[in-house]
Amino acid sequence: MGREMRNMKNKTIKEYKTRASIWIWQLLSLAAAILLWFVLSKIPKTSRSFPFATQVIPAIKTMIERDVLWKDFASSIISILAGFALGFVTALPVGFLMAWYRPVQKILEPWIQFVRNIPALAYVPLVVISVGVGRKPQIIVIWLACFMTTSIMIYQGIKSVDLTLIKAARVLGAEDRDIFFKVIIPATTPFVITAVRLGLSAALTTLIASESTGAVAGMGMRIRSLSNTFETAPMLLYIILVGIIGMTFSKIVDIAERRLTGWQEKIEL
Repeated sequence: MGREMRNMKNKTIKEYKTRASIWIWQLLSLAAAILLWFVLSKIPKTSRSFPFATQVIPAIKTMIERDVLWKDFASSIISILAGFALGFVTALPVGFLMAWYRPVQKILEPWIQFVRNIPALAYVPLVVISVGVGRKPQIIVIWLACFMTTSIMIYQGIKSVDLTLIKAARVLGAEDRDIFFKVIIPATTPFVITAVRLGLSAALTTLIASESTGAVAGMGMRIRSLSNTFETAPMLLYIILVGIIGMTFSKIVDIAERRLTGWQEKIEL
């Protein structure tokens, strides 16, 4: 009993040390970023493009007084989540079908490989001509970027499943349905999580392009508008907010990954 208590105590201490180490490295990284930011704000060639926090933080009040900050934030979040959700929901069955049925893969993969190499900005005029301006073209452009990235990732994940597992399941009398739900899905969960991560990243990087479709609000639209008037402090504020949103999404995916793939062994450096 005493030995078990000591093991539990040692495990708890180890966990606390690991968490403390993570926080220390994150704080050091943040300090390095702030230092670099400060240096850039003092160099004559970059000072106008990178005003320091003393100028950027007051810009929060400025944008709130203009009654646009929360509207832009809400508009962008709605577009990102709607476009990503639509992209993921459509990419999931396509990725599975491509990996499971060779004719489907032969037909669809060349299309996806071709379209995903074209920048999302190139589709904006075509989408606007087809559906008009507003939120709808934003969601379509984000959906397109997410779908291309996510479907290929899911397809590659299923193709990489160990054939030995599938053969063993067949020997034990498993049918296609059993193999799909009890072998394929658990084995591809880490790839699906990665697809979610890449899809959210694609949604964020496509945001500015998608909001150039005549949007009346949105962080991408506001960045473009502020760049036209050379208001660098609020523009940098919005850029930082986009980065914070991306980091928040990444942390949420990390939590989901730990819960869904806790069985997976990982290399710890």
